[in-house]
Amino acid sequence: MLKKANSMKQAEARAGDALRRLLEHVPILRIEDIEAEAVSADWRPDLIARLLVAGRRHLLVCEYKPNGQPRYARSALLELRNYVSQSAPEATPVFMAPYISPAVRQMCKEKEVGYLDLEGNARIAFGGVFIERMVTDKPVAEQRELKSLFRPKSAQVLRVMLREPGRAWRVTELSEISGVSLGHVSNVRAALIDREWARASNDGLVLAEPGALLDAWRDSYAAPAGERLRFYTPLHGSSLEDAARDALRTEGGAGHAAFASFSAAQWLAPYGRTGMHYFFADEEGLGKLRAALKLAPALKGENVVVTVPKDAGLLADTVEPAPGAVCTSPVQTYLDLSIAGERGAEAAEHLRQERLSWHE
Repeated sequence: MLKKANSMKQAEARAGDALRRLLEHVPILRIEDIEAEAVSADWRPDLIARLLVAGRRHLLVCEYKPNGQPRYARSALLELRNYVSQSAPEATPVFMAPYISPAVRQMCKEKEVGYLDLEGNARIAFGGVFIERMVTDKPVAEQRELKSLFRPKSAQVLRVMLREPGRAWRVTELSEISGVSLGHVSNVRAALIDREWARASNDGLVLAEPGALLDAWRDSYAAPAGERLRFYTPLHGSSLEDAARDALRTEGGAGHAAFASFSAAQWLAPYGRTGMHYFFADEEGLGKLRAALKLAPALKGENVVVTVPKDAGLLADTVEPAPGAVCTSPVQTYLDLSIAGERGAEAAEHLRQERLSWHE
């Protein structure tokens, strides 16, 4: 407990140093003192900065949280605003954390609370002073957390939830349907709640901001790991389509394959045809596609791309809008299109409007 308290004091000291460095660059401002508030039974801000601005005194009351995610930020903003209104009406409230995301920065603006994080993002306005700084890169820890949330096992949980975004889910249900352990589902649950992308209700976990979740997933998305194979097929038009649908029918047999990317989008939300055809398949499914489409390896002039992904969950998350037309899910298709160049981005946005708007 003592170790945790000392760690928190050190973090607050770093926050105080960051605030001092920020304010020292303002010509009309002089820092009289930045001090940590003593622990009290009543709520008190972590830091108070006493300033002279063009000869007039001003206070910044600051609250530091070791986690700047929306769930923690919202309570801090409420505490700051209540303290200022009751105890220091002329003071300026400032929220501080190791990293403050764009969503929380917007929250601070709406609540008229300044912010500063240890990465250098800041926005503080008072008495003729306006400071705003933005760092474009996310810190390594934040990038790591987001990547962890969208790794294959976690993604299996997210795919299940995004299929029915209005549904309340018990952890046990998500574990059973996604095939992911209870512990891992609990970690995903905590991460979604911290970012306010989901909320806990009496009935279970409900997505509160499916669009924001999908935005973050898209921004972190990379092509699935696996083997990407290029082929030439002599088939075209309806003959190719019919042969592919025959190959994609599983009917309990071994081998799985699905239309992917632009090819899946043609079934889910047609936008514009392309001369290339895309599939995901496991090894057995690849064999079926080879035979049905008469595929020949191609170093150039290819018109079929088959990805054999390491993540088996991609082939479990499919839809069948027409008999045999097995496609990657709308969410997966959207993600794949989003990294497929300018035309892919346009097709992705069309798909999102048609199939993933969720009436937000």
